[in-house]
Order: sequence, then C-alpha cells, then structure tokens
Amino acid sequence: MRYISTRGLAAPRDFEGVLLAGLAEDGGLFMPESWPSFSATEWRAMRGLPYHELAARLLTPFVGTCLTPAELGGMTQAAYASFGHPAVAPLVQIAPRTFSLELFHGPTLAFKDMAMQLLGRLFDHVLKKRGERITIVGATSGDTGSAAIEACRDREAISIVILHPHNRTSAVQRRQMTTVLSGNVANLAVEGDFDNCQDLVKAMFNDAPFRSEMQLAAVNSINWARVAAQIPYYAYAALALGAPDRPVAFSVPTGNFGNVLAAWAARQMGLPVERLIVGANRNDILARWVTANDMTARPVEPSLSPSMDIQVSSNFERLLFELLGRDGTATRTTMERFRAEGRMPVPDAAWREATKLFHGFTLDDAGTLAEINRLWTTTGYLADPHTAVGTAAARAHMPADPAVPVVVAATAHPAKFPDAVEQATGQRPPLPARMADLYEREERYTVLKPDLGEIEGFVRAHARRNG
Repeated sequence: MRYISTRGLAAPRDFEGVLLAGLAEDGGLFMPESWPSFSATEWRAMRGLPYHELAARLLTPFVGTCLTPAELGGMTQAAYASFGHPAVAPLVQIAPRTFSLELFHGPTLAFKDMAMQLLGRLFDHVLKKRGERITIVGATSGDTGSAAIEACRDREAISIVILHPHNRTSAVQRRQMTTVLSGNVANLAVEGDFDNCQDLVKAMFNDAPFRSEMQLAAVNSINWARVAAQIPYYAYAALALGAPDRPVAFSVPTGNFGNVLAAWAARQMGLPVERLIVGANRNDILARWVTANDMTARPVEPSLSPSMDIQVSSNFERLLFELLGRDGTATRTTMERFRAEGRMPVPDAAWREATKLFHGFTLDDAGTLAEINRLWTTTGYLADPHTAVGTAAARAHMPADPAVPVVVAATAHPAKFPDAVEQATGQRPPLPARMADLYEREERYTVLKPDLGEIEGFVRAHARRNG
C-alpha cells in the first residue's frame, strides 16, 4: 500500500513514512493510493471477532508489509486490553432503531483513545526499528490532547507538545492533559481558539528547516494512521447489526471531520453504509456545506460541546480530494482559495453527489441541553453534549427504510462535561475511580500568544531537554 498527497506534489510513501510524516510536504494530507475492499463473504467472516482481532484484520491492507500480522495483532491486543468494557466499543440501544456506539471506555474517556492507544505503539515500534526519535506536536479542541499524551507519556523516543485553546476546553479535558507531569510531555495553552492552534501546528510542519531539525510527527487526524485506526469501530457496530446483509447509517458529532471520514472510509471498503449524518453545534460550517454548499468560515463561538468548536475542518480536504476526482491540482487550488478568502468553492456537481450520502444537522446549546434531558428522562441514558448532538441529528435524519438502524457515535463520557450534564438533568456524573482525584492533582502548562516564533522556540527547548 502506498499513499499520495491530496495536493499532488509530495512523493508517495509507505505506511511507515506516512505515520512519521503526518502532513505532506506540499501541505496536503496523505490518502491511500487505492482503497482496499472486502467482499460480502469476507465481511460475514469477520462477524463476532473480538474487537482487537477485527481491528488487525481491517488495518492489514493499510499497513502493507511494514508490520507482520503477528506484530500488528499484538499491538491491537495490547492497545485495547486496558479499556473499561470487555466489548471495547459496546452498542447500547436507546430507541427502536437507534443505537449508541460507546467510544469512551478508554483511559481518557473519549473516542480519541480508540486510535491513539494504537498509534503510540506504532510509533514505538517504528522508531525502535529505525533508531530514531521524534517530536510530536498536536492541536486539540479538548480530547485529542489527553489521548495523545496518555499514549505517548514516558516513551523514550518521543517528546510531545500539545496546544490547546486557553480557557476553551472543559476543566476535565484540560486537567487530563496538564496533570500529566512526565518529562517528555509539555502543554501549551494558546490565547485563541482551536483553529489558531491547528494553524500553528500546520505552520510548524510547513516550516521545512524546523520540521527537519525537530523530526516533527503528528497525532492529529491529519495523520492518516489516526483515521485508519478509527475505521474498525464502525465496522464492529455494522457487523453486530447485520452487515453486510443489512445497511446501516451513522450519526457523528463532527468537528475536524476525521471521525465521520473514518465511517466514509469503511463504506469505501465495502461496508453497506446507507447515510452519514454530520452533527454540528453553533459552529456549523460542515452542516452548512452539506445542506447548502456553503463552506464559509465564521468566527469560532464557544459552546457546550467544545470539541466541535471548529471552523476549519482539516479532514474535509480528504473528502474534497475524492469529490474532485483525486485531482491534486484542483484540490490544492481550492484549499488555497479557502485559506485566502474564507470560502470554499466546491463545484455544484461534486456537492450534489456528496449529498446523496451526507446529511447535515445543527443544534445550539439550548437544544443540546434539551436533548440531554430528553434522553435522561425517556431512556435513563446519560449523554455528554457531543453525543446529544449526534442523537438529535439521528432523529432528524432517520432513514426512510425502517430496516436501516442508525448508530450514533458516543464520543465522550458524560463525566468529561459534568456542568452541562448536571444543568440538563440534575445529575452530576462522577469520574471513574481511577480519575477520582483529578481535581487534586498538580497542573503544569504554559500560556502563550499564537505567535509561531514563540511556539517554535518552546517546542525546540522542550525537545532538546528530552533529546
């Protein structure tokens, strides 16, 4: 398996190269040169596999010859062994045709653990084989950072610096990052929003001398390995509900587009996905694009679902690349115009083709609280604000065929957003026992302005201390 850049100018790479590179040198994102596909017979044979075995099976074609089956299988088994539920990603029925796919049973209580616990092991394996070390820089709107830190803490060949928007995450999200005092971990609180953080990370990768000096690597979903590692849980849910002999729909609360892109990728591999529902909060650029072909960036507004407080969704570039017939030049031109003008001109024909599969939905904070309350009072199910956006989106876009179930990606444990959940239900969800003392732990982080030179200086100093 080889990987090519969405912007057409970077040299193709194998899986190892993509894992360590993250962002392509031309500013694009790596994509598989061709999509692996499984037959209906092959999908049926995967029914009932334990999660770690299914993950290894589905990731094998993406990894190619970079890992042996035994190496990959050992990594997936180790990655999910510590999850707090034996099913790893259990399905919970919350309505006659609606299921919650709980992706928050990992060490940091969010769906990012599903990929990150595997990514840390992949990095370790490749770096040991090559005798190299890397500096990981990542931007987080709340959950990626803690999952990345948990996966990379205390690893000898990795220094990690995570940028988060100052005062724009929940207290639990922040503390899960800033109370990790391992020497190879550093947290930066950037005075701005998530888009500022993400732009700074991309700028560091586009600064070729700095990138080479620091041996930069990415854990954001700009790294293809992150997206690939999220594909298995969509297959796991679909197979449990009767796929490939029964189509399914997925409703995904969406910020950076990586999670819903993984569901789309599962469809590319032959999984019968009838529709993909994109749930958004007041920062609704993706929902506006799906419903009206309007991808106009607006100022980011803080909300009760901070992981979706995004206006520049990096992973949309991967879908755009496919919609434009894998034309790297057209993708590059479109993305450059978006960055310059704040508006993305997706051709009408490409947009209409996308709307055959994608459906958009927007929910404000008041609606989010109402949905959390509705779920609690009618089903006894306690949902975090992001998951509530997903359940409301599912009800708004239920497939016409009564045989098609909708799976909602439950992306975070309600205890990560206790204030919102308590406001909606009167119930304050407790943290699991292993995190009960989170508010008593010492925090360590640095507040900086969104200045590239200052940020790069911090990253350089941190990497050299740990080199």
